[in-house]
Amino acid sequence: MKNVLYLIIPLLMYGSVYSQKVPASSYPVSEYAPLTLKVNDDGSKFIRFIIWHQQWLQSNNLAADTKTNFTALARRSRFLAYAQVSPRFMILTHFGLNSLSQNNMSSLGNNGDGSQLFLHDAWAEFKLTESNFLFLGGGLHYWKGLTRLSNQSTLNFMTLDNPRPFVHWHSLGITDQFARHMGFYVKGEVGKFDYRIALNNPLNPANSINGGKNYSAQYGDRASSLKYLGSVTPDGSGDPVGNSVVEGYFRYQVFDKESTKLPYQVGTYHGNKKVLAVGAGFYSHLNGMYDTASLTHQNIMHLAGDVFLDMPINAKDNAINAYLSVIHFDYGKNFMSRWAGTGTNVYGHFGYFIRGIHLMPYVAYQSGKYDSFDDNLTAFDAGVNYFVLGHNAKLTLEYHSVANNPMEVSGALDKDGNILGIKQIRFQMVVFL
Repeated sequence: MKNVLYLIIPLLMYGSVYSQKVPASSYPVSEYAPLTLKVNDDGSKFIRFIIWHQQWLQSNNLAADTKTNFTALARRSRFLAYAQVSPRFMILTHFGLNSLSQNNMSSLGNNGDGSQLFLHDAWAEFKLTESNFLFLGGGLHYWKGLTRLSNQSTLNFMTLDNPRPFVHWHSLGITDQFARHMGFYVKGEVGKFDYRIALNNPLNPANSINGGKNYSAQYGDRASSLKYLGSVTPDGSGDPVGNSVVEGYFRYQVFDKESTKLPYQVGTYHGNKKVLAVGAGFYSHLNGMYDTASLTHQNIMHLAGDVFLDMPINAKDNAINAYLSVIHFDYGKNFMSRWAGTGTNVYGHFGYFIRGIHLMPYVAYQSGKYDSFDDNLTAFDAGVNYFVLGHNAKLTLEYHSVANNPMEVSGALDKDGNILGIKQIRFQMVVFL
């Protein structure tokens, strides 16, 4: 507990001192000039650069009866550039690394199995109509289906990170490369309605996390004979199947409209917009599952609905942020994947932005009722953001816990082998330009 206080006290002291120096009216939420290279005189043709680092300091698992230690890691180190040199087309490239720590660093940065610099996004896009009704794009892309948080921007989380277990990024490392698929997409908007639909190829299971493993196999009579190997297992006639993933997300904006230029969804606007967005989405992988008992393929179909609210609430421009999603996962009877399994997950979070002192405390909770387990798989987060310069410079302190999760390799066990779950203190420092 003493180590935890060493993190909390400096953050609160710094927030108090800084808020005394800067009056509430001058809080710089958006006083930042983006790194943009103008290609013509009026700026309608441009190249935009974004660079960011998210540095973490997190405790070991406090659920285990061991001495508390902390590990520093570069959670994300990224570079993104996109060019709009014509109203009709654009190009985007995004690369970087994730989760570099003492445990996966190498002596000279070029040996071992550590975190590597790799492509996150690489796509081109064409505008096919005079209005914004229809765009076509292709490449390694992030135009995802299912929920808003499946398309979450990592630059402007309201919480410290996307909720873990990654139910919204359910395909992360399973059928995609770090939440990105290779494929083509269409997107567009009509009035306050917008949509995105993608046709993708799945990742080769040999390159996925644990190779399509079924985590229900250890649970006796509820063990499933399904494996996520449909894309590399021929059907009964010897023909290849399971090579297509189709996903989509559809949204209606009740008040202010959000930008659909890029796929990355904003976590909070600090009350600078009045946003109420109602969405629904799907994720379909035909013949994605393979039943090793019946030697047949099965389809995957996930469905979801969500609501997002971010708006000012009083004369001081304080704001609330709230989100709720319900996802029904269907991999097939009793199947349990890395992040979620057949069943239903409910997730929600709530944050309150106090503009005068630049703080935004929040809570988040998810509960997954999956066929493989008797008990719900639950997670709880409670934290506070301190915004030095909006999302461009912020500090976040969070308590994170996950219960009844056998998929997490860091989950602690008691002396009888029962799952204790995960409890951590996580601190984050973010700067992006």
